[in-house]
Amino acid sequence: MKVYWKELRYYFSTPIAYIVIGLYLLAISLFLWVIPGQWNIIDSGYAQVDGLFQLSPWLFMLLCPALTMRLLSEERQSGMWNLIRTKPVSLTRIMLGKYFAAWTLVLIGLLPCLVHYFVVAYMAEPMGNLDSGAFTGSFIGLILLSGSFMAIGLLCATLSKSQIVCFITGALSCFVLYWILMQDHYSSLSRGVLDLRDIVFFVSIAVIAIVAAILTIDRLTKK
Repeated sequence: MKVYWKELRYYFSTPIAYIVIGLYLLAISLFLWVIPGQWNIIDSGYAQVDGLFQLSPWLFMLLCPALTMRLLSEERQSGMWNLIRTKPVSLTRIMLGKYFAAWTLVLIGLLPCLVHYFVVAYMAEPMGNLDSGAFTGSFIGLILLSGSFMAIGLLCATLSKSQIVCFITGALSCFVLYWILMQDHYSSLSRGVLDLRDIVFFVSIAVIAIVAAILTIDRLTKK
């Protein structure tokens, strides 16, 4: 827990958290309410927030690696990582603390998106005429997807001391895996169908990536 709170405090003591969350919320709001197009709620004429769940995966491909790229690189470059490893805290707890701190930041960024749901529900004819089941399933799918992306980003953060390299490899990995493996499972949840197979799939991706990250950083730092 000490690692978790330390990482979370670090995010909010620097502009990182505010910039990343702010850019995500600004982009979503502009596409849903201002920029004309298929995702604009007013232009569509329907009481729906599908644009939120269609846009977010693509934005998360940049947001998640942006948050994970510094989780290990700064400490490895400065030599602090070797000092951390000498403390009586297991490598697994260190990595999980870093992962959950970064994921918490994404979940905090998702919470304001609920405002879009309530605004559209208020505007609907009749009021409240909105598919709550589909929204709930989509929101859960977005939470699970972000957890998988964060784990992939963490794994990529172990591969280099350069934050730029970590970001690029993380973004590309998220894009490829989403396009090939994750898209169908996410779409299934977005229909409001909470299939256990989809949930297990995203949890499995996250677990595999985290375990791989732990094994990779352990091997690299022992050289």
